[in-house]
Parts: sequence; structure tokens; C-alpha cells
Amino acid sequence: MPDILVLGAGLNGLTTALLLARDGHRVTVLERDPAEPGAGGAEELWRDWERSGVNQFRLVHLMLPRWRAEMERELPETIAELEALGGLRVNLVRELPDALTGGVREGDERFETVTGRRPVVEAALAAVAARTPGVTVHRGVKVTGLVAAEASAPGVPHVSGVTVEGGQTLLAELVVDAGGRRSTVADMVATAGGRRPAEEREDSGFVYYTRHFSSRGTGGGVPASQDVLLQSFDSLSVLTLACDNDTWGVGLIVSSRDRRLRALREAGAWGRALASYPTAAHWGEAEPITPVQAIAGIEDRHRRYVVDGAPTATGLVAVGDSWACTNPSLGRGSSIGVLHACALRDLLRETDPAKPDDLVLRFDEATETGAAGSFFRATLAFDRHRLAELNADMNGVRYETDDPGWAFTKALQAAALRDPDALRARSLIGSLLETPDAALARPGVMDRVIELGADAPQYPAPGPDRAGLLAAIGGEGLAGLS
Repeated sequence: MPDILVLGAGLNGLTTALLLARDGHRVTVLERDPAEPGAGGAEELWRDWERSGVNQFRLVHLMLPRWRAEMERELPETIAELEALGGLRVNLVRELPDALTGGVREGDERFETVTGRRPVVEAALAAVAARTPGVTVHRGVKVTGLVAAEASAPGVPHVSGVTVEGGQTLLAELVVDAGGRRSTVADMVATAGGRRPAEEREDSGFVYYTRHFSSRGTGGGVPASQDVLLQSFDSLSVLTLACDNDTWGVGLIVSSRDRRLRALREAGAWGRALASYPTAAHWGEAEPITPVQAIAGIEDRHRRYVVDGAPTATGLVAVGDSWACTNPSLGRGSSIGVLHACALRDLLRETDPAKPDDLVLRFDEATETGAAGSFFRATLAFDRHRLAELNADMNGVRYETDDPGWAFTKALQAAALRDPDALRARSLIGSLLETPDAALARPGVMDRVIELGADAPQYPAPGPDRAGLLAAIGGEGLAGLS
């Protein structure tokens, strides 16, 4: 009997499996999608690997410095494999102009990451998993239900395995749901006689219009960044992400309510919009390797398998996006996922398997009070304020809120364009390397943020206002009204 079943062979599922196997567990990973990564290189992975269970598989992705730091400490073979596939090692501060950074400083190595397109990063993890003792990955296996018996408390099933399509039963001492945003395990718990987990769920309200580009064959490399990766403007955010093998992705992010900006699904309108932002326009001056790809209906969702102080089931935990997910524009999902997987690994080192209630309760507490829960809540707060700001832009009014946290976020964004210390504080927070309290505790940083950012324009980076954006889009800006 395998010690642990992990449901899902995405980034978080494979990371969890590897961490647990390194600790001596026998881990079986079940993945619904049948296709293997294949033995080809990055371009074959990008072109041929089909992962219908991951709706953002070919959209823009970034691995944050926190992810790189955790993986180099815990699973360094993955970083080596990613670089062998052409993953790009890049420093998110040092690549910025000296006018912003004040030049290279001691400690800037913290901002280094290794990144790539999603199929390439996932293939690196899959390759490491394939040669790791204690890990077995089965693809094309659809989980249909939970094997469960009533635990010590009435109405709390104890999960001892899963059933899969075809009727086979697989048993385990622990089932880990890493099925991501589309996980149906919560429904399976209810079918097994348990209470549904506590769930908060809503449409994040964003639409992403993305394209990938390449300079292969031209020697051009990846464009140099002129500003931070996620730039906020009137009615729109611009996301510019270096990838692997001289490729990169660009995302234009708007409110799903903004009908006039639905024209961005057209390549011409998309390109004219990007060209109107001086710090980002050059990211579109290359050969596109994808059409404009749109994704909407992304949920903010948070599940807890402990309700009113009691587990809804034992023998089962959820990690990563199966536990909580939000707007991916901040690129935090994989970093939060590896922190969450480490928390589970650490807890299993000290928890008695004969006390399944204890495991679920303690993992819930570690999740909600630890780094994963803290970073999730901060991301959700940012999302809600930014969406409200975009909707206010759409209606021609300035967004106002009583939340001092958002006012300070805006001040920090503005100060980071004028002060190297504020820039590094913002980068530490955005990279999940430090909490805001820690990043802003350095001498003088808070004073500079207040001095330079408190009275700054709402959007201090150069770019058009809403009228200018609609003018740049041109007649196609009316297409969303039909």
C-alpha cells in the first residue's frame, strides 16, 4: 500500500510528491490528463503537450524569486532540469535601469529566479519525479470517488483511498488533493457522507488578454525591463514576463465588466494598446508565436476542511490551488504552493498517523496562520482593490476606499519609481521574500514611501488615460458594445 496518494500532477502536485518522497514516503500521483510530457525539448513541449485539465497551461507564467529560493533549497534538481530545458535565470531588480535601482547592491541576489513557460516548468518537475525513488506517476487516471468509512465522530468519514474510472480501488494512509482550481474532491467528501468544506467563492472579475513572443534566430534575447513586471495604468494592467529559450509573454489585464476593452481580443487592437505604454511597448516588437489568448471566469476560492473546529473528513488534506486560488497576475500560486507543501511535509514528521483528526486540525491551523494563508489573504486584498479601481476607471471616477492598506500600496508603487530603497521594499513584498512589515522596517524606508508616494498621481508611470487608451485601440474599441 502506498503511503500517500497525490491527486494531480501539476506544479503543486509534483512538488508535494517530491518533498514527501524525499522524506521516505511512498507516493503515487494520479493525473487525469493522459498525455506525457514527451522526450523533446522546450519547443516540442510548448507545441505538442496537451493538458486540458489546466486551463492556463499556455498562458503567461512566472516563477517568483521565493519559488526559486525554496526549490534550490529543497529540490535543486528541478532548477537544474529547468535550466537544461532553457529556463531563464534572471534577476528581477538588477535587470531594471540603474535610474530605478541606484545600481547593484549587496543582497540583490535575493531577487534572482529561474523561469519558463508553464509546459517547460512542469516538464522539469515531471522529469525529476520520474527518476526519484518513491514516486510513481500514473497519467490518464480519473478519480471518481473516495474510499471512506466513518471515523471516530459521526458524519466524519475517514478517507483511506480513492476509486478510479474503471472501478479500481487504490488505498493509502493519506490522500492529498492537488487537483488545482478544478478539483472536485469537495463534492466527493459530501458523497462520502461528510460535510462540505467551508468555502468562499467568487469570480475574480478579471480578463486576461495574453500573447507570447520570440526572438529566436535574431539574437535579440528577452526584452530589457524598464519597470516592474506588473504595471498599473488607467483601466488596464500590463504584465511582462520573461520565459525560456528567448521567449516571453505579455498580458493585458482588465475588468470583465469593461465591454469597450473586449476589443483587446483582436490582435490589431491589442498591439496598438501595448504600443501606447512607453515602459512596455518594446515587449511587443518581435515575432508573436501565439494569437491573442483570452481567459476569464477565474475564481477567487478558499476551502477549509475544518468547520466549527472539527474536520469534515480525516485522511484527506488539500494543498495549493485545491485549498485556495486567486487572480494569477501576481504570479504567486507556485510559490504559495511550495510553501504549503513544505508545511505538510514538516507536519507529517511530527504527527502520529494513528491520530488522523490531529493531522487535519493541525494542518488547517498551519495553513491558515502560516505563510500560505498570510500570502493568500494579502493577494486577495490586492485583487479586490485593483478590480474596484479598474471598475472606477471604467466609469470615469477615482477609486476611493477607507482601507489604509490600499492607500499605502499605492504610495509604495509610486515611491518605487523614484527611490531605490522603496523599489527594493516593493520587490521583496512582490516576490514573497518578506512580509510588508519586514520589508518596510528598514531604516528610512517608510519615511521615503510617505514622502514620495503619499501625494503622487494615481498612475505615476507614463501611459495614456482611459480616453487615450480607447483612442489607441481605435474603432475596434467599439466592438465590445455589440
